[in-house]
Amino acid sequence: MTVQLYRNDAYLRETPAKVLDVNERGGIVLDQTNFYASAGGQPGDRGTMIFTGVECPIATTVYDSTDKSRIVHVAAEGAPRPAAGDTVTLRLDWETRHRLMRMHSALHLLCSLLKYPVTGGQIGADEGRLDFDIEDASAIDKDALTAQLNALVDANHPITERWISDAELEANPGLIRTMSVKPPMGSGKVRLVAIGDNGSVDLQPCGGTHVRSTGEIGKVAVTKIEKKGKLNRRFRVAFV
Repeated sequence: MTVQLYRNDAYLRETPAKVLDVNERGGIVLDQTNFYASAGGQPGDRGTMIFTGVECPIATTVYDSTDKSRIVHVAAEGAPRPAAGDTVTLRLDWETRHRLMRMHSALHLLCSLLKYPVTGGQIGADEGRLDFDIEDASAIDKDALTAQLNALVDANHPITERWISDAELEANPGLIRTMSVKPPMGSGKVRLVAIGDNGSVDLQPCGGTHVRSTGEIGKVAVTKIEKKGKLNRRFRVAFV
């Protein structure tokens, strides 16, 4: 299995690792990684893998399609690849990762303000979106919502994490906000991301990477509210 170092330290920019396997498509599996594997609407990390003085650009990071305990680092086309057993250094494209962390945290704040089930979402380095199960969003003013979001940002609430058991989550289904994406379960424990003291602003299961406080997010704006079907309303958020 690949140890997911970003679960405990989302700010780890560089780490050594050992190559476990290079699959038939050239994907590189390591014993540990600080690169986030694409999931839950958050893109896989990119960066550089360095070995024997050679730099291998990593275009994205994904879960192995046949074994979710293994994470595959997808090298750029034509890039040199290490061999099984090699020791490498992984270096994140930190600027992109940090913007994704900021946006992911901003979307959790949006969840805290819109008390509706989430039907989908996507996190980008410049813009993110969440879709909600809302029949009529005409009463929601995007400028007022923007002001509320930035008030939460300016309050500089702490963002922390804690773990609960699968059974505890099943006993508290109200923690789950997403209808289409299920929390990462199966290992016996589930990671909760809490915003505010004891999750006073927001508390929900999440496997993604986040900043340490809302003040780190920076100014954001709700740029558009769109109708996507009878019950879906899409809210777009961007950095300003």
